[in-house]
Amino acid sequence: MTNATIPAGYKQTEVGIIPEDWEVKSLGDVASFGGGTTPSRSQQEKYFANGVFLWVKTTDLNNSYIYETEEKVTQSAMSETCLTLHPSETILVAMYGGLNQIGRTGLLLSPATINQALSAVIPNDKLIVSHYALHYLNFKVDYWKSVASSSRKDPNITSNDIKSFPIILPSIKEQTAIAIVLSDVDALIASLNAQIAKKRDIKTATMQQLLTGKQRLAGFGEGKGMKSSELGEIPEDWEVVPLSELIRQLIAGVSVNSIDSDDYDEETSAILKTSAVYNGRFFPQESKKISATDIKRAKINPHANSIIVSRMNTPSLVGECGYVDKSYPFLFVPDRLWSIYLRSEKTNVKWLVLLLGYSKFHLAIKEIATGTSGSMKNIAKPAFLALSVFCPPSEEQAAIAGVLSAMDEDIAALEQRLAKTKAMKQGMMQELLTGRTRLVVGSTKPSPFDLYEQTKRENFVHSSRLEGIHMPMQKPETSLADVLAKYRAA
Repeated sequence: MTNATIPAGYKQTEVGIIPEDWEVKSLGDVASFGGGTTPSRSQQEKYFANGVFLWVKTTDLNNSYIYETEEKVTQSAMSETCLTLHPSETILVAMYGGLNQIGRTGLLLSPATINQALSAVIPNDKLIVSHYALHYLNFKVDYWKSVASSSRKDPNITSNDIKSFPIILPSIKEQTAIAIVLSDVDALIASLNAQIAKKRDIKTATMQQLLTGKQRLAGFGEGKGMKSSELGEIPEDWEVVPLSELIRQLIAGVSVNSIDSDDYDEETSAILKTSAVYNGRFFPQESKKISATDIKRAKINPHANSIIVSRMNTPSLVGECGYVDKSYPFLFVPDRLWSIYLRSEKTNVKWLVLLLGYSKFHLAIKEIATGTSGSMKNIAKPAFLALSVFCPPSEEQAAIAGVLSAMDEDIAALEQRLAKTKAMKQGMMQELLTGRTRLVVGSTKPSPFDLYEQTKRENFVHSSRLEGIHMPMQKPETSLADVLAKYRAA
């Protein structure tokens, strides 16, 4: 690295180029540390029953704020063990549990105890802002892979590793400003997650009503009552039929040699993975390139307006299905998936995939799966086709599918917005936590949007972390705050 490549006002450090007025410190230089333990489980009644003190485990960590814990401990546990009540604003870091767990974080919003798998980082508030440190630790979570070690199966990190963690530090005012902005985006992400969860709950309740006939859509069932059937009460004008009356064929593909690849291309011959179907949805990108020597062996393509079912999978995923909206001439079905061919065009495909995913029939499909291995189950064709299901008239099938599909579209739109917001946050962290983009810090506590009023929009737009997000260049007087406001309202 030469001085010519270092922008004016910046300097080279062991962690890269940062602003001249920023510092690089070890976490141990700006915080104190604490630990915890697990009170004896053999004294559950004494140490855990009716506990009042929060007790944090790795599974309680959410890379965000900790309001509550799965378990609490009693005053006896506090008095008779080495548990310590760590103060609010303490940051917790997971040390054990393998590469998917180490480095997970949480920030205490109220005092709490922890178990021995966590390290408590108590920031010196004159040197570091706890909320800034939380965001920085989350941004650098991959760092732990380079330091993790273990003589056991799962890698882990130590408290000394955490103390040695290098962290970039702007002034306290700028740390605060950065933390406010990133926390604001976190709040937006949390709000989107809550909206998605609410809409999914509404869809589940609606499925329960419409797919069983407990509630009829306008124009259907007027003057009709209910009747008894082998599946319980159903509308008088509905039937109970085996799937064999709706499905003409279940065709599985063949197993072929394949090559793992992260690049999905609709014009490259690929074989679907069993993970290509889940919860009524089809994911064509869940596929692997077919080896050149085996391309001619592949034979069944996913076709438009059809259903694919996972006939062989783990106990939790066997029987999953997905709706295929269009034909994929270069994708092929493997031997562990079925492509469904219906007997009549009068059967609504979207209604059927919703029905197969409805809890009552979803569970029934899993129950007919057999296998001596606890890790893999298989569904036999005769058993699948013999399953009895509700069957309304075709016009009502289409109407039900229309209502529930509209709900799916709403959820998908929110999921896309969530993905875009998460990508936006990654770009913001890349800019703000490295000093590439500086925030204007006033004498009073600014709002997140005001903080961006004079930042360098072009740096943000060109951040490598924002790949895939369309942010067209605007007039120079347009601020980054305006851009963020646009995406908030989208």
